[in-house]
Amino acid sequence: MSSVAEKLARKSSKRAPAKQVRLRLVYVDFWSAVKLSFLVAVCLAVVSIVATFLVWTVLNSTDVFAKLNELVKDVAGTGGDLSSILSLGNVMGFAVVAALLNLVVTTALGAIVAVLYNLSVKITGGILVGFTNN
Repeated sequence: MSSVAEKLARKSSKRAPAKQVRLRLVYVDFWSAVKLSFLVAVCLAVVSIVATFLVWTVLNSTDVFAKLNELVKDVAGTGGDLSSILSLGNVMGFAVVAALLNLVVTTALGAIVAVLYNLSVKITGGILVGFTNN
């Protein structure tokens, strides 16, 4: 005679057949695409600002800017001071401006892609996506 545990073990070993569903993506919500592209752009902006700061810190601590300044003075004879041009304030200001421009462009591109996809669905019928439950 088998116990209840053995019966449950036999039942759990049987796998239910996987159900597959195929759906068509026929519409992308405009505002959802804009919000998502804005959030992605904000993440990229933060990453680019932090990466710029880290690269500037490493280059400054290894005296790359001083050696570059000496190279420019040797090649050009008399030259301007590169350390004033490549100061932390100037570099971070440029990084912030570039991040803000990237934020605007990425958000606009997300909106444009959503509109273009919604227009192209009328011609192509959408993307066929398959799902399964396992």
